[in-house]
Amino acid sequence: MKVCIFGSGAIGGFLGARLARAGAEVGLIARGGQLDAIRRNGLRLISGDDDFVVRPPATDDPSDFGIQDAVIITLKAHSVPGCVAAMQPLLGPETMVVTAVNGIPYWYFHGHGGPFEGRVLESIDPGAQQWRGLGPERAVGCIVYPATDVIAPGVIQHTYGDKFPLGEPRGETTPRVRALSALLESAGLRAPVLDRIRDEIWLKLWGNLSFNPISVLTHATLGEIVADPQTRQLARTMMLEAQGVGERLGVRFRVDVERRIDGAGAVGAHKTSTLQDLERGRPMEIDALVTVVQELGRLVDLPTPTLDTVLALVQQRARIAGLYQ
Repeated sequence: MKVCIFGSGAIGGFLGARLARAGAEVGLIARGGQLDAIRRNGLRLISGDDDFVVRPPATDDPSDFGIQDAVIITLKAHSVPGCVAAMQPLLGPETMVVTAVNGIPYWYFHGHGGPFEGRVLESIDPGAQQWRGLGPERAVGCIVYPATDVIAPGVIQHTYGDKFPLGEPRGETTPRVRALSALLESAGLRAPVLDRIRDEIWLKLWGNLSFNPISVLTHATLGEIVADPQTRQLARTMMLEAQGVGERLGVRFRVDVERRIDGAGAVGAHKTSTLQDLERGRPMEIDALVTVVQELGRLVDLPTPTLDTVLALVQQRARIAGLYQ
């Protein structure tokens, strides 16, 4: 299976390194200093006592690789629409587009059924760029659980986690998703195939939509947000509003809100990815995590007043920092 990792930063670099070491036919799309370092020194992954270097092909020109069996998108969600045109040389009729991206994916209402079947979400896919250019029929869902960071150009630090649940939008266990799961598991990763991938998307989103904006506004770690009664209650209220939206769309939450909050608190002194983006002056991931839940709430006619308030605050904070439009 020919696999292209589109976006070889922290998660993409981690995936690329593990797949390359397992002997997979993998190519990396990278840019700038990251690309230069990978070409010059290889891609290094540090994971506990495991420290190794691989040398997969890397480029900033997707036409160097041609049509792939799978394109795994590991960009920040807000970066994906602007890269759709660049991805075209990688895409054939049978290519899987694997959305290893935080938040609600562009294909969410493909194969969903019900009154919103085929609907495009403007907050995450403005002008339907992804829907038209990537195609919902190519999509395979993927949730990213590992924590990784680029600690130097071409060097990835893996802190914890190895799980990448996969799922077809329609819930089938197809030969293509079984093959992708087997490939990831050959690299020592856990990639279960789920028949309700949207439930797992919401389980992770549940924390991201609350803890990430609160952390940006307070600069608190996950442990601090959960330990403080007021910010814990704020997160809980946002999560319950979102749960109502998800359940109206048919989502089943397999844990209750308190258990989900406690799980985040157990991570301890961890800064959310959105807070890290603010501190490093990088565009902030807001729409795929929070704005889209507001949009979905409007679709199902369910108010989200607390989420709306926090969203307005975090959007303004990001605009003032020049990290959000």
